[in-house]
Amino acid sequence: MEYRQLGASGLNVPVLSFGTATFGGGNEFFKAWGNTQVEEAKRMVNLCLDAGVNFFDTANVYSRGLSEEILGKALEGLHSKVLISTKATFTMGDGPNDFGSSRSHLIQMCEDSLSRLKTDHIDVYHMHGFDGNTPVEETLRALDDLVTSGKIRYIACSNFSGWHLMKSLSASERYGWSKYIAHQAYYSLLNREFEWELMPLGIDQKVSTIVWSPLSSGQLSGKFRRGQPLPENNRTAQGGSHGPATDFEHLYNIVDALDEVAEETGKSVAQVSLNWLLQRPTVVNLIIGARNEEQLKQNLAAVGWNLTTDQVKKLDEASNVDPIYPYWHQRQNVKLNPLPKFY
Repeated sequence: MEYRQLGASGLNVPVLSFGTATFGGGNEFFKAWGNTQVEEAKRMVNLCLDAGVNFFDTANVYSRGLSEEILGKALEGLHSKVLISTKATFTMGDGPNDFGSSRSHLIQMCEDSLSRLKTDHIDVYHMHGFDGNTPVEETLRALDDLVTSGKIRYIACSNFSGWHLMKSLSASERYGWSKYIAHQAYYSLLNREFEWELMPLGIDQKVSTIVWSPLSSGQLSGKFRRGQPLPENNRTAQGGSHGPATDFEHLYNIVDALDEVAEETGKSVAQVSLNWLLQRPTVVNLIIGARNEEQLKQNLAAVGWNLTTDQVKKLDEASNVDPIYPYWHQRQNVKLNPLPKFY
């Protein structure tokens, strides 16, 4: 397993982490993701560790804490060997302070996550989304206090806009507080908007990217094909997906190119999709999920090899879309904006 340095920190993480939103199935939304219980979770954890994947991702909002509870039980006796990432910000109760990134909410949510995970510290603690109601200084000071207390080791963000992240980094630098070292973001061959603003920011500020939903809710798994009915058990059909409506012609063009590369490499469409992401600037880690052990084994095989330059170019061209303003304008002035070569 390849390890990469996470942002401007000394922490090295494997290029794959195991996402446990499939643990618990606590409501209809998360049942569409999966319904893994403790015993199967333990087997999946061991499969990951055998493959060199020691990084496990969850969030307090996944099945209202049930995912964290199951992960905590699955990791009993293994905490010294693993890295744990979890998140806070989204609603966890009916009270007026049961959401957001306020000091009050974050400190309580961190304590609750530690209890459910059966651990004394969280390795990477993400703000699951940006809270526009709370001053960034309040959020970052609370996080810095949690780092100083030893309850969390590093802080990161997720689903931020460029200005959200830059404003936060600036405040941390101004006051000498802990900085976000990673941005957990949605990015795939099907949806490449991340490249327009957030990737250049990550390059400039040394903020690594942890990719969630790298197969776009299974649409890049090889099950979605031109001229065939949509799979009935897909996450989108079951109400477990979010994001923009799919342009199926664009999707099928990408899958056509993936089929060609998969045949050349002897790998699956999903494995090629994941490997492509690992060759993108700032990308340090992909969160892979799995409904079952066989699916997990398939996803783990996405590493240990690399696409060729020509294969990457073929996938780049098939998945390219014209950016919105001001990004199309900036790309016309490459002398002023020396962006990554794949632009």
